[in-house]
Amino acid sequence: MLKKFPTRLLLLLMACLPAPGMAGPAQRVVSLDLCTDWMLARYADPAKIAGLSPLNRQYPVPWLDSSWPVHDGTLEQILQLKPDLVITGEYNAFLTRARLKTLGMRVEILPLPKTLVDVTAYEQRLLGLLGLPVASASIAPPAAKPAAPRKRLLLLGANGIGTGQATFENGVMEHAGWTNYLQDEGYIRLDLERIATDPPDAILWAAPTSQALANRFADHPVLQRAVPKERWFTTDYWRWQCPGPWTWDLIRQLNQWLN
Repeated sequence: MLKKFPTRLLLLLMACLPAPGMAGPAQRVVSLDLCTDWMLARYADPAKIAGLSPLNRQYPVPWLDSSWPVHDGTLEQILQLKPDLVITGEYNAFLTRARLKTLGMRVEILPLPKTLVDVTAYEQRLLGLLGLPVASASIAPPAAKPAAPRKRLLLLGANGIGTGQATFENGVMEHAGWTNYLQDEGYIRLDLERIATDPPDAILWAAPTSQALANRFADHPVLQRAVPKERWFTTDYWRWQCPGPWTWDLIRQLNQWLN
């Protein structure tokens, strides 16, 4: 059996190679990445989706239900779906996408937006790949004026990690009119003593509700005393996982809290 398997696999791979001369919009699209799953479910014709990644079952969003086809992530099953376009993010499925390219499959990599300006370009790239009008990409809401006096917001994640400058999330906060409480760059382990002596105006708690141990920092009495309960905000965790058109709704929500 072991000697026969490579031959059978080779025949399967050859049968799944794209036919020469194929052109036009993709008719059978496969996604290898959670963020591309969400984008395809947002914009694509479901009849043209051959399979989304298994990741979307772990991280559901309102517009993606169980009726969408899902592959198991293996090379063999992806080839059996006979896609004419495979879409993925830049940090996922390295080996699988490399092997697909070697076999002649069309693989398109969509880097995640690093700034709010990139979001529209990210959408337009996907729409173009699907043969849809790029003009249907969403548009960012106008930037809100910073609050006067400025209001500092702490974006608190699991395990006591705060989000600082030079991040996509910082751009979201500032576009909504908030000032980031953290002035250091990147993702920072927070100091309870510092927060107690110089508390932010508000805390936005953005972490999975299921990770009880990772959430202990947010439940610490020092933090609870430093910032009153009415100045703790929460959003759906998924809104922070992948930049996309839903980012604009998040900005509007943050701006409403500012006012």
